[in-house]
Amino acid sequence: MHNLAPSPGQGKRDSDGSEQGGPAGTAGSGEDGGVPYAFLIVTLVGAVAVVLAYRPIRREPFTVLSFTCGWIAGELAFQNIVWQVAAAALFISFGALSNWAGWLGLAVAVADWVGLIGLGIAGHRAARVTAAALAEVRGAAFPVPTAPTAPTWGRWWRVTRAIPFRSRAVRVTRNIDYWGDGNRRHRLDVYQSRLAPPGKAPVMVYIHGGAWMIGEKREQGKPMMYELVARGWVCVAINYRLSPKATWPDHIVDAKRAMAWVKEHIDDYAGDPSFVAVSGGSAGGHLCALLALSAGDPTFQPGFEEADTTVQACVPFYGVMDLTSSPDGAAIFGPGLRKMLEKRVMKCEESEHPELFRDASPTYRVSAGAPPFFVLQGVNDTLVPVESARVFVERLRSVSRQPVAYAELPLAQHAFDVLASLRCQATTSAVADFLVAVRAAVGAAEGPVPPSPRILSDVESAPEL
Repeated sequence: MHNLAPSPGQGKRDSDGSEQGGPAGTAGSGEDGGVPYAFLIVTLVGAVAVVLAYRPIRREPFTVLSFTCGWIAGELAFQNIVWQVAAAALFISFGALSNWAGWLGLAVAVADWVGLIGLGIAGHRAARVTAAALAEVRGAAFPVPTAPTAPTWGRWWRVTRAIPFRSRAVRVTRNIDYWGDGNRRHRLDVYQSRLAPPGKAPVMVYIHGGAWMIGEKREQGKPMMYELVARGWVCVAINYRLSPKATWPDHIVDAKRAMAWVKEHIDDYAGDPSFVAVSGGSAGGHLCALLALSAGDPTFQPGFEEADTTVQACVPFYGVMDLTSSPDGAAIFGPGLRKMLEKRVMKCEESEHPELFRDASPTYRVSAGAPPFFVLQGVNDTLVPVESARVFVERLRSVSRQPVAYAELPLAQHAFDVLASLRCQATTSAVADFLVAVRAAVGAAEGPVPPSPRILSDVESAPEL
């Protein structure tokens, strides 16, 4: 007779011949069999982002990926810890620690959280970097406040939320046509405080970035503009024509035309046309610096050559300061970005028209008559490497009669001022204090008054998007 007893590790068989689960089928299988491996994969993805935040890849075609991962990890460090801890708890509840893969995933996750804490601390310490930058230009003729003024949105619950929200105290007049031709790219928005006292307020014009090809006035610069409005400023965010439809110098011509409109009409919005600062990030940083250094250049003001486009201060964030491939500058473009610039923006090769690229580069526009500058740049920026800012600042300082402050932010990627992060809080405070000194130095007014209790209270009340 055959032995019908099941052998060790073999399940019993039903009458239809199917085998029931036995001891051999319980380890690493079943409904949670893939959970440990999924947990490991998720933690490895998070770890890659953290590693790229510390050690970004600066070679094409990985620069954009490196930027994205490093930016999310660096500016949202503490938020990332919160959701990763929650995700880890969920995975563990579904059996992620049932085998070696899950335990390895947990070890990776813990290392990831330690790295994120380091990134968060670096963001918090940006306040020391900006304070040191301002200390270098502080003097009797340029009275930068010695005690940094914390932003009105600087409470931890606002910082950790990260998204910049607009207070109900901020009134926005949208889509003003600054050219009068009906083109939607020739529009600007004016931001004012509903609670500002009567009188003419200083003005900040913000130019968005996006590689001269994408972007919109409602997307960038919000933390800084909201803070300045809370301090009584009037802020203006502009659009301009974009490539590939637009061809250089359309972009800077539009920025100049918008500035001319501000000088002519901002007093209708309680702004002071005698004190206008300009700022922007990335391509916007390039445009704002070029605008500040080329006042009255007829090449960039066709048809409105006599219009006033001077500014009293310039604050470029991670701006593209050199569009050339000259070895004596800080050529930042790899083959891919160089091809994009030549094919879609300039629509000519640099070898054919080198003067066009040079005239478009703020690095080669520096002069003794430049307005005060505050340049801010991330050390880990993979889209606009830090060398570009260093060369620009060195050359500007060598000739300018005005202060040139420079903050080089450790571990900061591109676009570090877009979200209301700890690093953004530090740079926003520093920019506001720099502008206080500029106003006092040029004598346009007695200087911005800190927000009144009423304004501060309303800014910190229930916000609107």
